[in-house]
Amino acid sequence: MLNIGDFAKHGRVSVRMLRHYDAIGLLHPARVDPGSGYRFYEAAQLARLNRVIALKELGFTLQQVRAVLDEEVDAAELRGMLRLRRAELAEAIAADTRRLARVQARLRTIESEGTMSTHEVVVKAVPSVRAAELSAVAASYQPEDIGPVIGPLFAELCRRMAAAGVAGTGPAVARYEDAPEGDGAVLVRAAVPVGSGVRAGEHDFDVVDLPALDHAATVVHRGAMDGAMGSFQALAHFIEANGYRSAGYARELYLECPDDPAHWVTELQEPVEPK
Repeated sequence: MLNIGDFAKHGRVSVRMLRHYDAIGLLHPARVDPGSGYRFYEAAQLARLNRVIALKELGFTLQQVRAVLDEEVDAAELRGMLRLRRAELAEAIAADTRRLARVQARLRTIESEGTMSTHEVVVKAVPSVRAAELSAVAASYQPEDIGPVIGPLFAELCRRMAAAGVAGTGPAVARYEDAPEGDGAVLVRAAVPVGSGVRAGEHDFDVVDLPALDHAATVVHRGAMDGAMGSFQALAHFIEANGYRSAGYARELYLECPDDPAHWVTELQEPVEPK
């Protein structure tokens, strides 16, 4: 099982939101420790969470969401409902267009349920590497908060590296950790590997040695990152099924980034440790 923090991370929602869904009877944990009160979830519950978020993003109230799910609407009916509501939102303002992209990602994950395979997940060691890095805080780990932060960070880092005459030596890396501000905020770090001769304190960007990962569950995602939900959740299923627990947020190693994000190739690297 996954603790509430890891379940929230793989579902790309906040812990506070999961607690609220539990309180209103929308998504109960699979088990609550009677001594500590800690909540635990099964990876299979990501399927219900995907439906809750998709319906909520499309404008349904939580009461309506619960009514739809309690009636056990099958995948075909649910897809029909989502597509109908999606068409309505497509006529709204530009801000709603960004919301539709998030809904589409959840919908693709829902449609892949039952066919999602974990056989392409590989556990391996990831070595330390020296990197130029810039950091910023996102309000949460949800895609709508991460996207507007990580893109400009990389653009600014590349600009500063070019101005300093510092060349990258490998694929860029995005990594995340809980922000000191708390309340679900995430520290977003955009990094580009550099040569060992690049030293800290000499440039207007950080120079750090990215920590090695002794064990990382890795999977290659092909396509834009706004469609990576299925790949992230494949990691959750693999971790649960193979006796591991998550040891932090997944890194994103951008192996190929052509102009068209649909052709991106990204390796997700989630640190794990045996239970």
